[in-house]
Amino acid sequence: MNPAAEVKTLVIDEMDVSARADQTILEAARDAGAWIPTLCHLDGVGDIGACRMCLVEVKGSNRLLPACVTRVEEGMAVTTHSERLVKYRRMILELLFAERNHVCAVCVANGACELQTLAQLHGLDHVQFPYRFPALPVDGSHERFSMDHNRCVLCTRCVRVCGEVEGAHTWDLMGRGVHSRVITDLSQPWGTSETCTSCGKCVQVCPTGALFEKNKVGTKLPKSRDFLMHLSVMRGGDR
Repeated sequence: MNPAAEVKTLVIDEMDVSARADQTILEAARDAGAWIPTLCHLDGVGDIGACRMCLVEVKGSNRLLPACVTRVEEGMAVTTHSERLVKYRRMILELLFAERNHVCAVCVANGACELQTLAQLHGLDHVQFPYRFPALPVDGSHERFSMDHNRCVLCTRCVRVCGEVEGAHTWDLMGRGVHSRVITDLSQPWGTSETCTSCGKCVQVCPTGALFEKNKVGTKLPKSRDFLMHLSVMRGGDR
C-alpha cells in the first residue's frame, strides 16, 4: 500500500477531519475550510516554514508548530486560532515591518501587498519594536524588473520558484539573521545575470513590493500565481 494513500483522522478547531498521511496541517485545514494565515507558503512549490505566520497549537506539544511543514498524525488535535496565536502572529508581523523599510504609502505594491493585507486583518496599527531603518539598495539593472531589498521579507518564494519551476536557480540567500538578503547568482546586479531567463516568475510570486515590473504600481502590478498550478498540471506534477 502506498503510505501516502493512508488516511489519518484528526481534529482541527473541534472539527473531525480526514487527511492523507502525506498532507500537512495547512493542507488538511484548508480542505476542511479552516483559514490559516501564510506569507512564505505558495501553492506549487515546496514549503520551508520561513515566515512562521501559520503557527498552530497542537495538543500535547508545548511548542507552536508551523502548519505548512508539519505532517498530520493520527489523533492529532489542532487549534488554528486562539489568543496566544493571534499574539504571536501579530508580533511576527511587527518584526517584519520593523526589520526593513515597509512604508506602504510610497511602495509600488500599496493595495496589492500580502504583508499589508495580513497587517490589516490582524488590526496592526502600530509597531512596538524599534525600527532598524537599514540602508538597503534597489537593483534596477534588469531591463524589465527591479529588486527593492527594503521591501523584502525573505520568504524565498523567488528562490524556490526560480529553482523548482523555472530551473534557472538564479536566486539564492546570502548572509545571516538581519543581514540576510536574496541575491542573483554570486551577488551580482540582476541585469548582468547569465542564468536569469527573464521569465518573470519570481516577480509574479513576490508577496510584497520587493520584486516588481518597471512602470507598474499598486493594483496594476501584474501579479498572478495561478500559472504555478497550471504548470504543475501540464507537467504531470502532483503538487
